[in-house]
Amino acid sequence: MSEYIFGRNAVLQALRAGTEVHRVLLARGTKRDGMLGEALRAARHNDIPVVEVERDALDRLLKRGALHQGIVAETGEFEYATLDEILELARAADEPPFLLLLDNVQYVKNFGALLRTAEIVGAHGVLIPEHRQAGVTAEVRKASAGAVDFLKIAQVTNLAQTIEELKKQNIWVVGIEEAPNALSYAQGDYTIPIAFVVGSEVDGLRRLTREKCDYLAQLPMWGKTPSLNVSVAGSIVLYHARQQRAAKGIGAPPRN
Repeated sequence: MSEYIFGRNAVLQALRAGTEVHRVLLARGTKRDGMLGEALRAARHNDIPVVEVERDALDRLLKRGALHQGIVAETGEFEYATLDEILELARAADEPPFLLLLDNVQYVKNFGALLRTAEIVGAHGVLIPEHRQAGVTAEVRKASAGAVDFLKIAQVTNLAQTIEELKKQNIWVVGIEEAPNALSYAQGDYTIPIAFVVGSEVDGLRRLTREKCDYLAQLPMWGKTPSLNVSVAGSIVLYHARQQRAAKGIGAPPRN
């Protein structure tokens, strides 16, 4: 079954990552410069056919309102990793595991933004439940700016059981949520094997997920808005964890 990646950056990153692409569809008359030109050069370098079609053909191919920016890549279904593969990546890098778990994050933009941050800060992988959670779709690929093609993402049947498995492997599990008993996010030691959990946009962490966490961490707030967006809160904590690790020489140095 074919899936589609759309948007100039998402298509370019998929090609750079070596994602299996069957063909690239290009809207006739589209200016071949910038990121789109790079994507076309990458496709030709990898002997991937580039087929010109009318722009409205791309409109019909995708969901209504999808902003394809004149380019679509046809690919196979997204291949999820396993938890073992993610942990093996940490072992191979000789780094304490650095994971992100999502507990029913359903909005595509939030999901994509969290994947983008996780990849940028060098997380070893992201775990999501199979049900009541956004999966990797063309929209998520675009929202993540192509990060999904460089990041291991695993689907798990039961998130609470997975948390128990992580704890058995001496990985601390920290829920990011405002709560009376939550610590300030700045108090945690994130240089140890760590997994952060963020909850849904409406309900936060589910009760069982919350109870399985070793502790909860929250971000201080000064204004009157009741809470932070889940992708913003998660991203702040992920960056804080990466900075702690960098200060101790854990992981590769930043690229710039």
